[in-house]
Amino acid sequence: MTTNPPTSAPTPPSASTGPPTTVPADPPGSGPAGRPPSAGPASEVTRPGPARRALRALAVVSCVPYVSLKIAWVSGSRVGIPEGSALLDDPDLMAAANLVTVLMDAAVVVLALLFTQRWGRAVRAWLLAFPMWGATGLLAPIMVAYPAQMAAGHTASTEPFLDEWVFTVVYSGFIVQGLTLGTLFALYARDRWGGVWRGRVRDVSPALFRPVVRVVAVAASVLLLVPAALHVLWLSGSTRGLSAGRIAERGSDFFVLEGVRLLFAAAAIVGVLTMVFRLGRRLPLKAPLALAWVGTAGVGCWGGWLLLAALVPQSDPANEPTAAMLLAYAGEMITGMLLGACVAVLLRRRAERPA
Repeated sequence: MTTNPPTSAPTPPSASTGPPTTVPADPPGSGPAGRPPSAGPASEVTRPGPARRALRALAVVSCVPYVSLKIAWVSGSRVGIPEGSALLDDPDLMAAANLVTVLMDAAVVVLALLFTQRWGRAVRAWLLAFPMWGATGLLAPIMVAYPAQMAAGHTASTEPFLDEWVFTVVYSGFIVQGLTLGTLFALYARDRWGGVWRGRVRDVSPALFRPVVRVVAVAASVLLLVPAALHVLWLSGSTRGLSAGRIAERGSDFFVLEGVRLLFAAAAIVGVLTMVFRLGRRLPLKAPLALAWVGTAGVGCWGGWLLLAALVPQSDPANEPTAAMLLAYAGEMITGMLLGACVAVLLRRRAERPA
């Protein structure tokens, strides 16, 4: 784990094309208001189809490189860590952080099993939706940023941090995790709550969003423009508000990341406001819902992760985050969670009454 995220694609802690053999029933009380709408007939689940089993296996296997490296580092190995790396400054902190991130990546395995096992249908909606929202927020930015960085011509950091092969192995694993887990979740959600996003934006009842929800959505969107403006500033080439260490490491990777963070902020704002105010009434509801889910997760979770990393004391004063950087991280975390709450309101209330 890093305490000061590198300029390469962000490192977080840390789907089947056919339905299962039979569509499982919705267990009473498993949804936000008891039994949510199901996309198929209620019958007993036997086993997932071969495509889902393959996706589950791939999701689990993709966790192995990352978890293996973390366990090796906790055990004292320096594989992949060059001399002079900041990761060697505080061995105790590094060990604790690595243990936490091992547990977070292990959650991918738990979710993959949950989405393909009979007992997964008995898990209450909020208990799986929040971890999946978090997984989306940590993996989706990598799935966009890392390929974009490679296409733009990845530039290695001038400061020793990790060997380049570590980034390649780890980020490739994260991308596979995101693709497989995301597809498994989409299929699981379709089977269990398919009626929640059925129809078009115009089919969403205005009564689902009370005035307070609309106020929160607008206020959070406006507040999110503050960190978005900082990203525009830095993307334009300005160094105002950046730490000396970040300025020294600016390259193609830096600018790709700034662009990706803007992209997720835009997705969060557009997706949430489209649903809350029923804009683009002819659009399929699943389009703005997908934008809102991925956008709010990417903004809120990465903002929180970067804020947490920024609060860890740095051995090099040049890497200490500035007030502007902390403002961007905290602003994204808070607004991402507020906009994510608006998405939760839609999902919960539409599960209670699909119309």
